[in-house]
Amino acid sequence: MSDAALLGRGVSPGGVCARLARLAPPPATSADDPVGEDVRTELARANQALDDVAALLEERAAKAEGVAAEVLVTTAAMAADPTLRDAVAEQLNQGRPTAHAVTLAVEGFCAQLRAIGGYLAERVTDLRDVAARAAALLLGVDMPGIPSPGHPIVLTAVDLAPADTATLPGSDVVALVTEQGGPTGHTAILAKSLGLPAIVACPAIASVPAGTWVLVDGSTGTVEVDPSREARARVHAVKRPEGEPGPGRTRDGSPVALLSNIGTTADASRAAASGTEGVGLFRTEFLFLDRRTAPTEAEQTETYASVLAGFGERPVVVRTLDAGSDKPLPFLPLGVEQNPALGVRGLRTSALHPDALETQLRALASAARDTGRPARVMAPMVATADEARRFVELAHAHGLAEAGVMIEVPAAALRAEEILRVVDFVSIGTNDLGQYVMAADRTSGALAELLDPWQPALLDLIALVGRAGALHSTPVGVCGEAAGDPLLAAVLVGLGATSLSMAPLSRAGVHAELAALSRPDCRAIADAALAGTGPADARARALGVRERVGG
Repeated sequence: MSDAALLGRGVSPGGVCARLARLAPPPATSADDPVGEDVRTELARANQALDDVAALLEERAAKAEGVAAEVLVTTAAMAADPTLRDAVAEQLNQGRPTAHAVTLAVEGFCAQLRAIGGYLAERVTDLRDVAARAAALLLGVDMPGIPSPGHPIVLTAVDLAPADTATLPGSDVVALVTEQGGPTGHTAILAKSLGLPAIVACPAIASVPAGTWVLVDGSTGTVEVDPSREARARVHAVKRPEGEPGPGRTRDGSPVALLSNIGTTADASRAAASGTEGVGLFRTEFLFLDRRTAPTEAEQTETYASVLAGFGERPVVVRTLDAGSDKPLPFLPLGVEQNPALGVRGLRTSALHPDALETQLRALASAARDTGRPARVMAPMVATADEARRFVELAHAHGLAEAGVMIEVPAAALRAEEILRVVDFVSIGTNDLGQYVMAADRTSGALAELLDPWQPALLDLIALVGRAGALHSTPVGVCGEAAGDPLLAAVLVGLGATSLSMAPLSRAGVHAELAALSRPDCRAIADAALAGTGPADARARALGVRERVGG
């Protein structure tokens, strides 16, 4: 890293060198703007603007695919929410200018979402984008949009909204760098699905003038400002692996299944058509989040059957509903908690609403029987061996032969030997496990270093689970974002992971890295990382060993 390099959080791998371009700021509204004479007329104008924004987002959703389409549909629903219209009316009744009334109403909702935290806190950017677009229509100015200079650009902004990221395909943008954002926000998710290198939580990028050449490394989270010609040439010389790699294995032939993370049926269709070895994480909450009523058992059965049939004999691991007070559902009332990340979520919701879990298990078992395809199920937010045992027994009672749990609570990692005695498999969620072991909110860009998956404390816990897996001959998967980093993937294998699940974009790079290393090589690289004093030191030590053993 050069002296001019800036550090952020790499959330989508790849290296790109291009000129920097800045997203235009949203239109400003003010209490000093002219006030309309008739409140009813102005409310009608505001509602029409929100309707137009919802229609625009729905139109873009129809042209998008997968995660981008799902996100845009959800954001369009925000624009159409009647409670937002009521808040705008209240502001207008207090004598606010129309566009400013929309801004203030939205900011009120944003404050509530930030207070709740978790998944909902990540929706603040989306909601503010709705306000900005509605304000632009009311003020008669251009909506914010992506620059089109006619040459490749690295796009930077405070953060990006779904309506912007959805228009990235076919644009001049070749990489993204945002000042804010976290690894689970929409910028990260959509950038990875589009294959764009991306870095979030890089506030220093705000001081770099537009038009400056920058070299972006989405794997390390570094932005090199005014890179040398040699550095530019090195990046442009890197070629992505072509074609679909075969089954994952180390150089000495040890198998490591390379699986895909999916959240929607569209994700499933694309992954099934690729060379992936199966699904290591099917996030079923995407089937629930935009609904006001629970999907019926028949609806769930149909969805699960569609996914299972698409993958044939390849395994599909289905995670039961990971919702709670940080992802509230209208049909699953749990109340508001002061600290939702530590509250009733994941498997814990079944204590209050056991029917929701049992319905999901029955639907999955029916889908497996109907298709004759294998299905594995796992529960999130498990902390003790007793919780794990009860879930596995319940899943087996419903006819699901393979049941496991997520290891994302430090207590579960510390007592992994007890848990692995009673489950058929485990999967480590490095995102949540990292935030809990470091006491750092995973949505906070300011805590990016603490949330780095190279943190030695996080690696220590993963090593405990790996050793327990070897002791009990129980499969240990990793389905967090760490699995998609090629060098870190080698560390995870060295720590005992038997499968890695990631975004499809990452699979080729991980496959190539493991194919160049033996199992003993991976263990040596892992030992070096464990000896690190911090994430940067752990990565540097691992890279040093990698360069010696991998050729």
